[in-house]
Amino acid sequence: MAERLMVVVGYEAAELLDIACVTTTLAMANGIGAPSVPYRVLLAGPGGGPVVCGSGLVLGSERSLERLVGPLDTLIVSGGTGFERAARDTGLVGHVRRLARESRRVASVCTGAGVLAAAGLLDGRRATTHWSYARRLAERHPAVTVDADPIYVRDGQVYTAAGVTSALDLTLAFVEEDHGPELAREVARHLVVYLQRPGNQAQMSLFTAAPPPRDEVVRELVEHIAAHPDGDLSGAALAARAGVTPRHLARLFTEQLGLAPGRYVRRVRTETAAQLLTTTTLPLSRVASRCGFGSAEALRQAFTERFGIAPSRYRARMGSKPPSRA
Repeated sequence: MAERLMVVVGYEAAELLDIACVTTTLAMANGIGAPSVPYRVLLAGPGGGPVVCGSGLVLGSERSLERLVGPLDTLIVSGGTGFERAARDTGLVGHVRRLARESRRVASVCTGAGVLAAAGLLDGRRATTHWSYARRLAERHPAVTVDADPIYVRDGQVYTAAGVTSALDLTLAFVEEDHGPELAREVARHLVVYLQRPGNQAQMSLFTAAPPPRDEVVRELVEHIAAHPDGDLSGAALAARAGVTPRHLARLFTEQLGLAPGRYVRRVRTETAAQLLTTTTLPLSRVASRCGFGSAEALRQAFTERFGIAPSRYRARMGSKPPSRA
């Protein structure tokens, strides 16, 4: 194999970053590592015409989907505000389906998952997409197991990435898979990517993902949980504090937050631990205690489940700031 042919699919109102994160990362891998089997990157679009991105910038496509033939190494469908129209375009979807059969790997970035789903390429598979589109994707394509949490998901040789800059994480994973971790790390350094995130790291934090709950009872409990992660936050204790039954409390949390009280508390404690790991030099046992975990092992299990990485490794990658041991 003389080269790895990587084809990025664009269309009207595709997201420029979805495309550029992929193409720049692969070009940089070629330049830095001079791999024996370099990447050849092509942008393909319907008719071979220019791709007018959602931002208004225009990219020249190098191939038309209609004339492109395999074998391909990897087919990557970008997302963007035009994905709905692209997913309804039977010609575009048909050529994506055809080219997928001639590709070693198939991938999407962000809402590009909607195009893969329309082509039937995600049926029976686990997939992710941008958190804001995940519910619609699941409703429209019930044969797809949509997981809104991870940065990217691999199911067999089909990869789906979350929103926009997750294309960097996905493409770095391709570089590591193709050429090893050293080149992937060197490319990440040149891209000034602070952390090459594992694929199953969560897309968003509870502290930034949603506005405060509308219900006053839930809002007050959310504030209490955030302020006292090491307190008694059992369902019974929270229900008693709010003056409601545990059953009613569970219904309110599920309606307002999409999580049962116990799962919400576990997530807050885990994300609080992540903050402490990167802003203090507290030992893991102290971090666990301050976040309401019974032991460092309990913290490790919850942290790995949530972020896909052990807390000690997370701290080593992120680099803790030294001021506080209090």
